[in-house]
Amino acid sequence: MSTDTEASPTVLVLHGPNLNLLGEREPDVYGETTLAQLDAGLVALGRRLGVRVVHEQHNGEGALIDALHRARTFAGVLVNPAGYTHTSVALRDALAALPCPKIEVHLSNIHARESFRHTSITAGACDGVVAGLGDASYELALRHIAHLVTHQD
Repeated sequence: MSTDTEASPTVLVLHGPNLNLLGEREPDVYGETTLAQLDAGLVALGRRLGVRVVHEQHNGEGALIDALHRARTFAGVLVNPAGYTHTSVALRDALAALPCPKIEVHLSNIHARESFRHTSITAGACDGVVAGLGDASYELALRHIAHLVTHQD
């Protein structure tokens, strides 16, 4: 990694439960891109946008909360809480405690799916939500965070 990248603002991309199965699990809903491919694309895009992208994936709620606590000094966070979107007050509270910009991201359109997925507990603790655009949901969210933290046009 270059010195320029190390000096760049850091953005955490945090993936929730079952996203380690991207490309295998319900490709008609989540696409055929693997998590490794998605992360590699975001790291490359971040480099072009002037931000350092670090990524983590955790299946457990506590591990996700711990990752958010470690991210308190980061410039921004993209989070896909996955199934915890609809159930986790604790994850919402960890997001609310972060002083940086946060964007909730979903590959699928949660509002076009089962009714229990229509409500996001975590979205209210974020500055925005991008959903339903597949991999582009993450890319658009990263572009916005990069703009906020580097003051790009």
